[in-house]
Amino acid sequence: MAEQQTNDHEVKRELKTRHLSMIALGGSIGTGLFVASGSAISTAGPGGGLVAYIALGVMVYFLMTSLGEMATNMPVSGSFATYSTKYVDPALGFAMGWNYWFNWAITLAVDISTAALVMKFWLPDIPGWIWSVAVLVIIFMINALTVKAFGETEYWMAMIKVVTVIIFLIVGVLTIFGIMGGHATGLENFTYKKAPFVGGMPAMLSVFVVAGFSFQGTELVGITAGESATPEKSIPKAINEVFWRILLFYILAIFVIACLIPYTSPDLLGSSATDIAISPFTLVFKRAGLAAAASVMNAVILTSVISAANSGMYASSRMLYSLSLDGYAPTYFQHTTKNGVPLRAQVATTVIGALAFITSVAGPQVYTWLVAASGLTGFIAWLGIAISHFRFRRAFVKQGHDLSELKYHAKWFPFGPILALVLCILVIAGQNTTAFAQFDWEQIGVTYLSVPLFIVLFVYYKVRHHTKMVPLDEVDVAPHKRKM
Repeated sequence: MAEQQTNDHEVKRELKTRHLSMIALGGSIGTGLFVASGSAISTAGPGGGLVAYIALGVMVYFLMTSLGEMATNMPVSGSFATYSTKYVDPALGFAMGWNYWFNWAITLAVDISTAALVMKFWLPDIPGWIWSVAVLVIIFMINALTVKAFGETEYWMAMIKVVTVIIFLIVGVLTIFGIMGGHATGLENFTYKKAPFVGGMPAMLSVFVVAGFSFQGTELVGITAGESATPEKSIPKAINEVFWRILLFYILAIFVIACLIPYTSPDLLGSSATDIAISPFTLVFKRAGLAAAASVMNAVILTSVISAANSGMYASSRMLYSLSLDGYAPTYFQHTTKNGVPLRAQVATTVIGALAFITSVAGPQVYTWLVAASGLTGFIAWLGIAISHFRFRRAFVKQGHDLSELKYHAKWFPFGPILALVLCILVIAGQNTTAFAQFDWEQIGVTYLSVPLFIVLFVYYKVRHHTKMVPLDEVDVAPHKRKM
């Protein structure tokens, strides 16, 4: 058994730099940009939307540099749960890992459900569950082959999204100047009525929430570190490339939308993840005279949903595998195939995702609560990354190490972790301020359910195992790798 385990873990790493860059980029470019960006502009106006996305984009950059510093020092699958265990408290690692795994397992169900709704745009008479099952099977097969199969699939799906955004920006700029679409709008919509800032700070805070969800997925670069061929080179490069591309894509795209569509447009107010006809991208393409815009954007959004499901399957199976290695999950999930795929963890994730999907058909209320229970998990994970990095750097310095020993180090420490802590807490608290104002306890429960669940996991492990925060001089900061 020991020999088998050794062989299982001595598998060639196959994720290359181009994979990591596209995985992180593709993870953050999806329906949040293609659809939800419209609701952000309608809520806070063009100026409010831009400020919120810029602020969250800067925070995500610093957060990714924090993760990059730890990931290059200790590249592991399921990274930030392991870092929470080593650098903070085993109870935090336990809660972080299980919370993140649960989030992606439920998100997998959401994504395959959304894929079915998107397919109804073309084939409304075919039952949606058929499409959902088809997408789930495809995603399972891709992930069950090799990590390279996952990397290549994500690379090309992300490439489709990137090309779409570039074409959109070109068409949008030409339309703003009247070269396409006939009428030059210039910046007139930026000063229309109450623009550029609408609704004050409460409105901008609500857009912080939208922007936060849009940027979630960038932390996948940390999950993939354990299977990167050269993490000390690929992770820093991926982080730097992704930040500028994400920021430019989001900021420029929102700028173009705000120039061409007034914030008062009812189409922006109705933006939702499955209403393709009023995606701001579709509206801009139509304004430029491109008649097939709706079908093209529907195909792109379908790609985004499948990409999200694919990433979810990868991230959750690696997290469950990592939890088993850390003693937080049964050792049964430590097994990997000869290609290094944690198939048992993947099967368990698929089963949970499928059960959650069934509840969406059989019991909508149960499904609503399941989705709510995973709603804030991404922000909780970001908080854990910030806390872990703060502790790691303090321990590293206290133990007499020099920063030059690190293969990559985050700039402006401790500004990055502190900024992430403040903004993440602000976003979590501001999820549903209206519910608090109206004392709507059901809505409060639906919105914030993931927070008490995380606390329960943390307290359970801490009480049962009597864990304590790891003293700074005992934190293991030595560079090492844990292979798949």
